[in-house]
Amino acid sequence: MPDDSGMAKSSYRTKKRSGGIPPAVRRIGISVVLAVAAAVQAPGCSLQPYQAPATRPGVATTTRPPAPSQTSPSAQAQPPATSAVAGDFARCAEHFPGRPPAVTWPGRQRALCFDSFAVLHSGESKTAVYTVERLTRTSVDAAKSIKRTDRFYPEARLPSADRAQLADYVGSGYDRGHMAPAGDMPTDAAKAQSFSLANMVPQAPELNQRAWSQIEQATRKYAARAPGDVFVFTGPAFDQRPRTIGPGRVWVPSHTWKVVYSRADGRTWAYWATNDAGRHDLQPISYQEFRQRSGLELLAPSAS
Repeated sequence: MPDDSGMAKSSYRTKKRSGGIPPAVRRIGISVVLAVAAAVQAPGCSLQPYQAPATRPGVATTTRPPAPSQTSPSAQAQPPATSAVAGDFARCAEHFPGRPPAVTWPGRQRALCFDSFAVLHSGESKTAVYTVERLTRTSVDAAKSIKRTDRFYPEARLPSADRAQLADYVGSGYDRGHMAPAGDMPTDAAKAQSFSLANMVPQAPELNQRAWSQIEQATRKYAARAPGDVFVFTGPAFDQRPRTIGPGRVWVPSHTWKVVYSRADGRTWAYWATNDAGRHDLQPISYQEFRQRSGLELLAPSAS
């Protein structure tokens, strides 16, 4: 709320000094102001960043003007925004550093549990809203010996209308970019699961195969020497009018991001990369800067 400590004080002694406003009207106006102030300050009236951000959650605030698109999802009638609840991830709560964050997002949300990561999926964008995983020295070391399969598959647990298909990526010019990396997976089963299209977004090859790969490697390198568990959230951000690919109209992110939280030493940082063929900045940004850009609140205040 604005600071009202410097508000001018009025005497209200005479009609002339109060601008001609009758005393009864002034009293009513003051009562209304005080009632509004009390309501704003009442418990339960505070707003969470992801409920009322400056921009829609997941919509980048530092992007170039939207480019022409095959379709304009934001210009169409949008399904109501929904948010998954913490109980939806009860089977895989160990992947999270605390209570799973609820994120308001257009369309139907579904929580998907995998052996070594979890996905909050959107049936509107047909991509992850976010993925989350827990890395340890042991898991990073185990992942080094697991062979990559490259067997991408549509996620059968999702309704057909809400999921990406292999055909959506064919001839699109985009890679099927992992959010939870295959290179992080400590078992054969977990690595195979990481090729679910629910764990993918359309990613520019120049980003996916270069800068993004380096970010993933840097995160594993840190986790291998960290004093404790490292939790990693990864996901997409979109322009106001995202372009789409394929018959299923899968949304193409304007950016992809990664948030790294080291619980033992309390460190948190993020990466924010433009999803294009240009030069990519590998310098991390603060979690506060990530929140401002994405509108997402993924960590409890004590963790961030």
